[in-house]
Amino acid sequence: MRIRRMMGAAAGLAVAALALTACNSGTPGASGSADASAAPLFEVASNVEIAGSPTFEKIKAAGVVKIGVKEDQPGLGYLDPTTGERSGFDIDIARWIAASLGYDESKIEYTAIASANREQAIENGQIDYYVGTYSITDRRKEQIDFAGPYFVTGQGLLVRKSDDSITGVDALAGKTVCSATGSTSIQRIKDEHPDAKTVEFSGYSECVQNLISGQADAVTTDEAILIGYAAADPDNLKVVGEPFSTERYGVGLAKDDTAFAAFINTMFTDGGSTWTAIFEKNLGASGVQATQPAVDPVS
Repeated sequence: MRIRRMMGAAAGLAVAALALTACNSGTPGASGSADASAAPLFEVASNVEIAGSPTFEKIKAAGVVKIGVKEDQPGLGYLDPTTGERSGFDIDIARWIAASLGYDESKIEYTAIASANREQAIENGQIDYYVGTYSITDRRKEQIDFAGPYFVTGQGLLVRKSDDSITGVDALAGKTVCSATGSTSIQRIKDEHPDAKTVEFSGYSECVQNLISGQADAVTTDEAILIGYAAADPDNLKVVGEPFSTERYGVGLAKDDTAFAAFINTMFTDGGSTWTAIFEKNLGASGVQATQPAVDPVS
C-alpha cells in the first residue's frame, strides 16, 4: 500500500484533525462515541484460542490486554488531554486486535511508550503488543517480531510555513533536523545527510514545538504523522518535498511467538472491509489515498 499526499486538501485535513477527538472507538460498549447509534467497526470475538502462543496465555491469565501506543500523533495515535479519549488509525487497529482476541475497550490497558523504549517494553513483558507507527526493520527483528505490515508510508519533512529554504531532503545542509530518539527517521538523516545537524527528543510533539519556536528547522518522520501536525496548525506548518523512504508499519510482538503473529496476520488478511472502515474513519477526510497492504509471511 502506498499513500499519496494531496496538498489541495489542506482545509479538509484541518477539519479532520479537529474532528478526531469526536470519533468513537469502534468497540462495542466504548464510551465517548460521537454517534451512539453508529454501527461498530468490529465485534468482540468469543471462545478464542491461539494454540502455542505465550502472549495469548499471558493475556488470558491477566484478563486484560496491555497495549503500547503513541498518544501525540493526531490521526494515528492521540490522547485528548481534555477528554481523556484516545483516537486515531493505530488506536483503532490496536482495538480491533483486542476485539479479535475477545477483549472490549474496558479490558484494554494502554501505555504510551517512547520510540527508543519499544523493543525493551516488548522484551520485558510490559506490554502484550505495540501499535504506534512502528516501522518493520531487520535490526528490530533481531529483538522482537512483527505482524503485518498494516500500513505503508514514507519519511517526509515538516517545516515552518514561512520557510521556503527547505524544499526537500536535498536542502538540509546546515539545517537542524529534529526527530524522536531511536527512530529510523533520525538515523537515516545521520547516515545519508551528514551535513545536516540533528536534535532528538522522546516524542515528535517536542520536535514540533522546537520547530515553531525556531530552535529546529525541520521535523522528520513518516509523512502520515507530519500531515496530522500540519493539519492541526496550517497557519504555521507545512509538509514539503516528496517522501524519501518506505516505512512499513507493523504490530510489535514478543520474539518467536509465531502463533500470535499468524493470528493477527490472518485477522488483517480476512478483514479488508474492517481495515478500510478504520482508515476512512480516521484518515479518509485527510486527502490521503490508501489501500491495505499484504502481510509478510510468518517465519
